[in-house]
Amino acid sequence: MSLRPGVLPAAAATAFALTMVFGIALLVRSQTQGDLGKYTVGNKKSGYVYATPQTRAMQDDDFQNPGFLWIDKGKALWNSVDGGAGKSCASCHNAAEISMKGVGASYPKYDAKAGHVIDIEQRIGMERERMGAAPWAWESEQLLAMTAYLKLQSRGMPVDVSSDGPAHGAWQQGKTFYETRRGQLDMACAQCHVQNNNRKLRTETLSQGQTNGFPTYRLSWQTLGSVQRRFRECNEQIRAEPLPYGSPQYVALELYLASTGNGLPVEAPSVRK
Repeated sequence: MSLRPGVLPAAAATAFALTMVFGIALLVRSQTQGDLGKYTVGNKKSGYVYATPQTRAMQDDDFQNPGFLWIDKGKALWNSVDGGAGKSCASCHNAAEISMKGVGASYPKYDAKAGHVIDIEQRIGMERERMGAAPWAWESEQLLAMTAYLKLQSRGMPVDVSSDGPAHGAWQQGKTFYETRRGQLDMACAQCHVQNNNRKLRTETLSQGQTNGFPTYRLSWQTLGSVQRRFRECNEQIRAEPLPYGSPQYVALELYLASTGNGLPVEAPSVRK
């Protein structure tokens, strides 16, 4: 059979096209599986692993990641003078890229001055009081922006929170909260994220509930949100009364969950469904 140069028979062209498609699919799959490796430590899996390829791609590209709108705001706030002391965060801590590296990976932690475990949002509030400025409200644009900016300085570093020593009581309180049934649906956090992990709840795959990506931009929220916003949302979903932001129970739960994810990389600002 003679052919014009550069022309393939229909069957050969179809076979060639299928080979290319399957080859590209296998390449993408292998790249995706390889990329997921750093988001798995032993049996610990970040929420990134459960996200769709489209959501992961959005997080991975700093230009597409909508959380970076808050990063820009946080950087501006870091360098802005505020409060009676006439100082900015940078006045004492200089460049956040240096002074804050690793800080976000260590919270929540026991604070000797406060006498109890605090999370990073509470630390920011305490530092603002030292500046003679009012603490920002929880879930305010300013607090979310500063939290995201500080956590960004630890991006890629392993979560490393301590649950020993004076923090252990709060850790135990968080563990108890996680395992206790509550609400009209009589459900515990562990029922979804441990006992039914990787199963479907309607259209959503249940993750391990790791917190290494917070604050996170949730597509369902269409905004950035803290881990305590997620706690409150989960409580509402099981028909339980949400606790106030910054409550000791939620801070203890933060500590416990962060400890279960020790070793996973800080991802903030992450993107989730």
